[in-house]
Order: sequence, then C-alpha cells, then structure tokens
Amino acid sequence: MNMQNLMAQAQKLQRDITAKKEELEKMEFVGKSEWVEVTFTGGKVIKNVKIIKEDDIDDDEKEILEDMIQIAIKDAFIQINRAMEEKLGQYAGALDGLM
Repeated sequence: MNMQNLMAQAQKLQRDITAKKEELEKMEFVGKSEWVEVTFTGGKVIKNVKIIKEDDIDDDEKEILEDMIQIAIKDAFIQINRAMEEKLGQYAGALDGLM
C-alpha cells in the first residue's frame, strides 16, 4: 500500500469519526431515578432537569433529592458512553485514547 492510499484511508476514517460524533451530539439521553429525570445531549450538555416526585419536598429530603439527581446524571452518562461505544467502537484501535 502506498502512502497516498494510506493518507486517503486516514482522511476517510477522520471524516467517519467526525460524522459519528456529530450524530451522537445531536442525540438526547434521559437519565432517571425515582424522583428526578435529567436530559443531556450526546455532547454531555444538560438540556433539562425535572423533579418527578409530586409531593412537597421538605428540608430533610434535600440530601436524598441531591443523591437522586446524581443517580439520574450517572445513568444518562452511562447511556451516552454505551452509544459512543456502539457508534465508534469499530474505530477504537485507531483512536488510541483520543476519546
């Protein structure tokens, strides 16, 4: 294989990776816990935080609510990472830790 073909393949790979990342960044992921729902873009930008629990929340429940928010955020990031693996996993060897 000559250098020109190798460069062409590298450029195609770069375009493919960029397209997949752009596709992921447009997707939305919803993380849920018992009380909270958090929506992120694939670019890990928070779009929405919604308190699902309808009852009034007193001060004693504040710490629990904060934990529920963390659980929801973690759930959304897990979904984003899984989607990235599905979409970009075929390029993992070529990325060498760039993601």
